[in-house]
Amino acid sequence: MLYNLLYPLSSEIAVFNVFRYITFRSVWALLTALIITIVVGPWFIRLLQRIKFGQYVHEDVKAHLQKSGTPTMGGILIAFSLVVSVLFWADLTNPHVWLILFVFLGFGFVGFLDDYLKILRRNNKGLSARAKLFGQLVVSLLALALLYAVRQDIAQSREVVAQGEELVKFTQLAVPFFKKVVPDLGWFYLPFAVLVLVGASNGVNLTDGLDGLAIGPTVVASICFAVFIYVAGNVQIARYLQIPHVPGIGEVTVFCGALVGAGLGFLWYNAYPAQIFMGDVGSLSLGGSLGFLAVLCKQELILLVVGGLFVVESLSVIVQVGYFKLSGGKRFFRMAPLHHHFELKGIPESKIIIRFWITSILLGLAALSVLKLR
Repeated sequence: MLYNLLYPLSSEIAVFNVFRYITFRSVWALLTALIITIVVGPWFIRLLQRIKFGQYVHEDVKAHLQKSGTPTMGGILIAFSLVVSVLFWADLTNPHVWLILFVFLGFGFVGFLDDYLKILRRNNKGLSARAKLFGQLVVSLLALALLYAVRQDIAQSREVVAQGEELVKFTQLAVPFFKKVVPDLGWFYLPFAVLVLVGASNGVNLTDGLDGLAIGPTVVASICFAVFIYVAGNVQIARYLQIPHVPGIGEVTVFCGALVGAGLGFLWYNAYPAQIFMGDVGSLSLGGSLGFLAVLCKQELILLVVGGLFVVESLSVIVQVGYFKLSGGKRFFRMAPLHHHFELKGIPESKIIIRFWITSILLGLAALSVLKLR
């Protein structure tokens, strides 16, 4: 909003020229979301306590029983601060900004319904697995259809045609380490992209089992994708690094900045011992957004590295369920997802969280290093 209101005045008031820089607005989007979350946080926590929106806790992990009743649905706080910050600092004429907001709020709405039903029923039974998956599929398909239409308009725009630039196709897939290898998946790209969004959303959801465990890696992944998005949106840098250039997505860096700020602000209250949990309204929206960011900058495969922690957590559940069925009731892990396995082995919760954060930082650095490798 500030960009749309103030930058046109830069020809008369030179200081407003600073709003043209995506990096400037991204940093201030981060600070705005951070401040809003920290300031509004105490009031929001008291509100959740007053209306008794408390977390239902699994009895399998005895150490978690003391967390029963801790306010949940903190993802609403993340959403409020993020959306306000993005509307404040982003170029609202850019369709990619509205698309990422649609994905964030769409997945968040599915999570909200799931959380609300759990609270209403006072147990851990929210939406059925089929209903939750259906909601995620609907949001994913709508977002991808809209993104395809936007990409078609961009490819046919006068600016792109005049430059004679050969853009990466919507259905092409960039392969890390092999920058000249960009296979066209054709119609198979649609189910693949849906899998990226839904898989990322559920991966963050499964990881959200300890205080601050999910939001920490999410912040790290958001910082990484802020770099990927900015680089892919800048034609000169993208050409130098030999990665797909996607016109117009640079503005989504502002969203990434706001996501980092909202995440850090939420971590202020979600750090061990947590005063609030994000709930599915937070984890589904954050995961879905990370998946869509990967699709936007054509770095879908890099998501496996950036979000490697979420991948491992998801795989631990798949292995546990598969092994349980094949072995006739035996367990591969003491409990899944993986963080509960370590917890039942006697490792303190705080140590598990910090070690998982360190792992996510190392994975993020490894992913960023791919930018330069050819």
